[in-house]
Parts: sequence; structure tokens; C-alpha cells
Amino acid sequence: MHRNSVKKILEGLKSGRLGIKEAYNRLRDLPYEDLGFAKLDHHRVIRRGFPEAVYCEGKSLAHIKEIVARLKKRKAPVLLTRASKSCYEALLEINGALRYNEQARVIYVGNLPVPKRGGYCLVITAGTSDIPVAEEARVTLEMMGRRVKVLYDVGVAGIHRLFDSAGLLKRADVIIVAAGMEGALASVVSGLVSRPVIAVPTSVGYGASFKGLAALLAMLNCCSPGVAVVNIDNGFGAGYFAGLINGSKNHI
Repeated sequence: MHRNSVKKILEGLKSGRLGIKEAYNRLRDLPYEDLGFAKLDHHRVIRRGFPEAVYCEGKSLAHIKEIVARLKKRKAPVLLTRASKSCYEALLEINGALRYNEQARVIYVGNLPVPKRGGYCLVITAGTSDIPVAEEARVTLEMMGRRVKVLYDVGVAGIHRLFDSAGLLKRADVIIVAAGMEGALASVVSGLVSRPVIAVPTSVGYGASFKGLAALLAMLNCCSPGVAVVNIDNGFGAGYFAGLINGSKNHI
């Protein structure tokens, strides 16, 4: 339930189009719905500007199905992260409108309204191996109703590829940089723009990259200021943070 939905219920109650009982029935599951094994936070979209996302790893398929069924009943956007293709195929019997981004391992449907005005978020990767993490960020942003552009495979091994898109960088409201190996691209991008940069270390790299730890430490030690760092491979967290920055002027 988005904040605009709550406004409409209150306006309907005030005007007499809705009775007290009907308004109560629409609002009664706020702030959350207790399923026994989980408590769905339907109030989160009002507090945070985006509904609760569902992290699928470690959850049983039966639990995921029940969550998706409850979200469908409320006509809420659905975003399931770290989901397998077999999970997606099983969930189609619950909601046939679901879509699957296999690279990002994200199941999703619906999105919040896109503002009539506003800039865009830019998602950048150092290499093509970083694209799955970047795609998780892109899908999250689009679910949040944000305009998104991507710039993939422009890492420091061929930095001229990045410089060729300098205008795209400078016009973005916020930039996400996904990079593995030594993670240097985030610092380079931040040095070129006046916008906030969100760095996502990825687990891409050979042995001494320590599955993303080397990139994480490099990004935490960025020479250029204005860089925030999320956890290794956390495309969802980066997309969510970027969406909050980009959409802050549209919040009430």
C-alpha cells in the first residue's frame, strides 16, 4: 500500500464515499500481517518509500509461495532477490504476471509510479562479469519508479571507454559503480562527477581478490570523497539507496 493509497482511503472516508468499516478493512493489516512464520511489513512502503523485498535464499518454497500470494492479494509490487529459476517457475502458479531476470536472480512484478519530472540513476560496471550485480540494482531502481540508464564494461583496464561517456556521468543524479578485481573504478568515477557515488564490490576476481574483499577494502579507502559503499554483491542495497537519493525530492 503506497502513501497515495492511504491518502485516497482517508479522502474517501472524509467525503463519505467509503464507510468506516470498509476503510478499516483496507487499513487493518498495517503495520504488518502475521503469517506465523513471517510478518509482512505492509507499512514499509509508507515509511521508506518502497515495499518489503523478499530475500529467497534460506527460505522454503512453501513460505515464499505464501508470501507472494499475500502480496498479490494486496496488489502490491513484488521483488524477490536471490531467487532461482525453479523458484520462479513454481511461483507462476501463484502469480502468472511475475517476471524473472536470470542474470540478477530477481523475480518481480509491478512498480511504483514514475515521477513526471526528475533525473536518472546511472548504473556502471567495470566488466561484464559484474553485470549480474548491476542488474539487481537496475531492477530495484525500476521497481522504485526511478529512471535508470546503464553503462557496462568501462573498467580501468580500458578507461577511455568511460571517458567517452563523460556527459552521461555528469547528468546523472546518482551513480552506482559495480566492480570486482581491485575495485578502482568507483574512485575514478567519483573524481569525475559532483554527484553521490554508491560503490558495490563484487566477488569477481582471482584468488587474492578474496571473493570481493579486496574490492571492498579498496572502495572503503577511496581517495575521492562522496563514495558510499555497500556490501559485496549487494546490488539490491545499492539500488535501494540510489532510489532514495533520486526520489527524495518527490517524498512528502
